[in-house]
Amino acid sequence: GLLTLNTSEHTVFSAGERVELTLKEYDLLKIFMENPGIVFSRDELLKSVWGTEYLGETRTVDVHIGTLRTKLKSCSDYIQTVRGVGYRMEKAL
Repeated sequence: GLLTLNTSEHTVFSAGERVELTLKEYDLLKIFMENPGIVFSRDELLKSVWGTEYLGETRTVDVHIGTLRTKLKSCSDYIQTVRGVGYRMEKAL
């Protein structure tokens, strides 16, 4: 599709363009792409990406999702906000 993630090379391409992501952005995208359609709460994402000992706020997830969407450009709409719950990746890429 338009959005590809290669775990063996640790690369991401959006609409054919290579996208440079931080480790946290990459990990978030990987969780979403491995689980299309599944809604993840901010707390679930914090535990999965930042680890159980992270003491920051859940807004950290929102900030990282925002920068991830910016970097994905035309593919940013694939990451959907589920109001009051969290985020999910669109099923059909």
